[in-house]
Formats: sequence, C-alpha cells, structure tokens
Amino acid sequence: MIDEKELLSMKLIHYFIVKENYNPIIIKGVEDEIWLENKNNVYSMIRVVTRKINNEEQYDFDLRKTKHIAAQIKMKTFDFSMRVLSIYLNCNYKIENIDKKFTNIIVKNDEDIINDEILKKEFKNIELKFKYEEKGYDLISKLTVEISNKNYEEGKKREELMKTKKPIITLSLIIINVIIFTLMYLLGNGSENTKTLINFGANYVALTKSGEYYRLLTSAFLHIGVIHLLLNMYSLYIIGTQIEYFYGKIKYSIIYLFSALMGSLFTIVLSSENTVAAGASGAIFGLLGSMLYFGYHYRGYIGNAIIGQIIPVIILNLFIGFTTPGIGNAAHIGGLIGGYIISMALGFDKENNISKVHGTIISILLTVFMVYFGFIK
Repeated sequence: MIDEKELLSMKLIHYFIVKENYNPIIIKGVEDEIWLENKNNVYSMIRVVTRKINNEEQYDFDLRKTKHIAAQIKMKTFDFSMRVLSIYLNCNYKIENIDKKFTNIIVKNDEDIINDEILKKEFKNIELKFKYEEKGYDLISKLTVEISNKNYEEGKKREELMKTKKPIITLSLIIINVIIFTLMYLLGNGSENTKTLINFGANYVALTKSGEYYRLLTSAFLHIGVIHLLLNMYSLYIIGTQIEYFYGKIKYSIIYLFSALMGSLFTIVLSSENTVAAGASGAIFGLLGSMLYFGYHYRGYIGNAIIGQIIPVIILNLFIGFTTPGIGNAAHIGGLIGGYIISMALGFDKENNISKVHGTIISILLTVFMVYFGFIK
C-alpha cells in the first residue's frame, strides 16, 4: 500500500526542487520535515512537515523550534530578510498566521495545494504544474527519477564551476601591474615618487577633475612601494582566481574594471584636491564584494562557510584602512559597493532577471551620482 501522506510529501518536494529550483538543505537533529531553499523567491525557506500536530502545545513547540533553526541559518548566511513557509501535511490544529516572516499552511491533498491562496499567489500556475498523469508506483518512480536528475544536474554545475581552469585574466592583470611598476623605476624616479606616480596616471584629484579622466582607471594599475605591490598582487591572485572561475573571463573583467572605477570615483568625491591615489585595492575590494554577492545568493555552490570568511576579511581591512594613515579607504568602500552591485547586474547562470535589472539600474544610478558630485557639483 502507498502511504498517501508520503506520496503528497514527495510531490511537494518534487515540485519545489524540479519546478521551482529550490535546493534541499541538511539540518542536523531534525526529523519528519524537509527544508528547502531558494534565494530568488519571497519565501527563501520552505518546510514540508509530516509529523502529527494535534493541539496548541505541539504547534507552539514546532513554531519555536522553527524560529530557532531559522535564526541559526540567518546568522550563518546573513539572510536577515528570510521568510519561512511551513507546509503541514498532518496537522489537526487550526493555524492563525501572525508573524509575517513565518507563514504556515495546512494541506491534506492535491486539491488543497492547488487551491491554497498563499501558494497560488507566490507560485504562478501551481494548479497546472502540480498535476501528474501517472498513478501509484509509476508516479513514485517518476518523482524519484526527476529529483535525482535535478540533483545530478546541480552536481555537474558545481563540478564544472570548481574545475581548475587557468586564471588567464588574473595572471594578465598581475603581469601588467608588475610591468608598470618596473617601468616606473626604469623611466621615472620610482614608485614612491609623487611626480612619477602622477606622470604614470595616478588619481591626482585636481588633474582628474580638470579633465584627465583616464586617471580613474590607470591609477588602479600603479602601486606605491614594493610592499604595496606584493600585498595587492597576492590578494588579486587569491581572490581574482576564484571570481574568474565563478563568473568567467568577460564578466570578471567587467567586475574588476567597474570596481576600480568606483574606487576612484569615491576617492574623487571624498578626498581633497591635492590627494594622489594609486593601487589595485579598490578593484580587489570589488572582487570581495562580488564574492560576497555570489556566496550569499549561491550558497549551494560554495557553502555557507565562505560567507562567514568573507565578512571578517572585509571588516578587518576596512578597520585597518580607517586606523592607518595613508590608506585610501574611500577607494576600498567604493570598490566594495561597485563589485557587489555590478555582480548583481551581470548575474550568474540562470539567475532571476529581476535581480539583473535591479543591479543594472543601481549601477547606472550610482555611477551618475558619483560623477555628478565628483565633477559637476
């Protein structure tokens, strides 16, 4: 005999994984429920709960436990806007939804699912997508095979993403920086000489504002002293290699240059006329912002741990910038913001197009805003 509750649970899991692109997540110590995640949906978390809930006490306990688990996930993923939808398949207690971030519904059969107002609102055409021609064991076989195929496809994507590739753009950027650094000694008076820096294209705010706009980008390829060069090139190799793997060469190049541009624009707006700025730090902070965006929205590829590693690195470097004289933190902040929003605009894989549109609009508006305050006002 086929257990109808288990079959209904399989249908729901199949629907959310195969047709709505949710990913299952493992939570230790949790039984009789499945957690699914999709950052591009209003409900970033969905619970399919099969345990019996017969009274208020059992329901309150389940709700408290759900909030506790959700709070732990929020801390690990920095998803503080998380909304959780719990779908109860075996609940005999009348539910009243009060907390906007925790929505709970009861379904007993297919009809309940395709007619539920909450599901119909957030999952378009669910009444069509949730219908199956197969019955009994044929249906179970179909659901199992399609879930397995979906997981296999996701596994292949992760494998392809993590496959070792030559970081051609990253290595090219490092070579260009080293060559220019060397030329500053061969053709000028060294990398720490202000006149040489200006001649080679440093972001001298007064000259940049007067019309030498090329300095907004050329300054990102200059470094002041060998320590500055080595630290930045090491950071570029470590972080840039990953971003080049994730986004591909063209998108990576755009992220790098846009971040460098934003870093220079922030320097123009937030620094004095006599400031002379140089270095790839703005672009590198942009790569950190890009990695932060990728890690936040695609945790299924690289895991939650990387987000927890990126945040402290960003905070530590910004703290060093604020407390150490001579470090242009304006470029760091500008690069970080620029890298995050341009990554949103470029997107990754089959990302929700709405996010790309939002990222594009924000990138354009921020650029116009910074140009206006840096050069016009």
